[in-house]
Amino acid sequence: MNSSDHSQEGPIQPLQPSALCADPKASTPNRAGSRSLEEVLVGIVGRSNVLSDDELRRPYEVDWTRRFSGRSALVVRPGSTDEVSDVLAACSQRSVSVVTQGGNTGLVGASVPPDDTGTCIVLSTRRLATIQPVDKAASQVTVGAGATLAGLQQAVAAEGLAFPVDLAARDSATVGGMIATNAGGLHVIRYGAMRQRVLGVEAVLADGTVISHLGGLLKDNTGYDLSQLLVGSEGTLAVVTAARLSLVPETPHRAVALLGLTSVAAALEVIDVLRGDLPGLQAAELFFEDGLALVCSHARLAPPLAQSYPVYLLVEVAGRTDCSDDLFEALSVLDLPEDASAIGVDTSTVAKLWEYRERHTEAVSAIGIPHKLDVTLPHSRLPTFEKQVRLLLERDFPAAVLVLFGHAGDGNLHVNVVGPDPDDDAVDEAVLTLVASLGGSISAEHGIGRAKARWLGLSRSASEIATMKAVKTALDPLGILNPATLFTGA
Repeated sequence: MNSSDHSQEGPIQPLQPSALCADPKASTPNRAGSRSLEEVLVGIVGRSNVLSDDELRRPYEVDWTRRFSGRSALVVRPGSTDEVSDVLAACSQRSVSVVTQGGNTGLVGASVPPDDTGTCIVLSTRRLATIQPVDKAASQVTVGAGATLAGLQQAVAAEGLAFPVDLAARDSATVGGMIATNAGGLHVIRYGAMRQRVLGVEAVLADGTVISHLGGLLKDNTGYDLSQLLVGSEGTLAVVTAARLSLVPETPHRAVALLGLTSVAAALEVIDVLRGDLPGLQAAELFFEDGLALVCSHARLAPPLAQSYPVYLLVEVAGRTDCSDDLFEALSVLDLPEDASAIGVDTSTVAKLWEYRERHTEAVSAIGIPHKLDVTLPHSRLPTFEKQVRLLLERDFPAAVLVLFGHAGDGNLHVNVVGPDPDDDAVDEAVLTLVASLGGSISAEHGIGRAKARWLGLSRSASEIATMKAVKTALDPLGILNPATLFTGA
């Protein structure tokens, strides 16, 4: 979308949720009776699973980046779909807003209270962590929304299968959160994002209505696919409580190459060659000289190569049998200098090479609270964007530290800017406007949340936004589910 299209749309108008209960803890007469919401929730999930103490609530009220926070009235931790249904029904009857939270690894402020009014509740799905027995014949499994990615991966590996969507935050990220954001991660170029792995969901609407479609049929053309509607909806339409997921055969053999290159354009040329020569290619990760230096300093790692390069590309292949020869053969046609690559074919070396990429996020957060801008560009525009965003920061934000890294195989770059005040979104606007001018998307896999809501019109037309709002209103007429996410802001 070009800038003139955006200017014609006008400001995005937020949905108007109904007036919220002034104090969910107060005992005030309402349709649900005279008991306070806290008392009702205790009756549903038990005293130990309703957190009202400030210190107990606090970990649920600050997101992973530390840039977004708020205050809740209560944190409730249901342990079943029925309990989620009863919780939402109680909140709906009182017009109390609900923010759903999984592992709290989100980066756009969608899983924490939107302000300090203390009028919402946080609904944690962490207790919904059941992983059912794997259906090996169908290569499928049904899991609770609170199951962690690492837990899911371990459970299916025992059956010789794998869940191929992978993230650095695998130990904390939950299946429900990954569905809510349509998480992509490291292996999108081979297996796709969460949308491609979700075969069905169980979810609870704002009024407590349960919808469930977990049969896992590959052919099921019976009307609207509500499961796919909920993928990427960021908790604004329903609370996902369980999902039916498709699995792939386990690929226990991995080989990794870390390549030093001269430019982003050179990295894309390498990826194009490897796509054709390596059917087992499942990751192509990009980072830069300045980011690598930060990681090595933070993690006390030795540089991976004998000399420094402007650009680094980490590629991984995986298969049922040893695939290292395939990797060596593919690399041999690239005509790279001898000192421009490091190869890992055993488990230890593969893990060490991945550290240089996966520890970028923690290294960035160690130097300050980052503005994290997750974007996608057309492949042909990645080199232009990399050059222009650096020039933009040098010109308009000279004191800022810029660290770029991402998934080059699918055009996704993570733009991390440390230095500007967390509440100052001038750098966000500048970067996202640049992305839109190059035909990119302002969110690749982290979602819109409240961090990017005011710029949704850069990537979506006015008619698309109006349609999405109509869906939101139809499923959540009171506007109580994540009311500050996706649409809020002007």
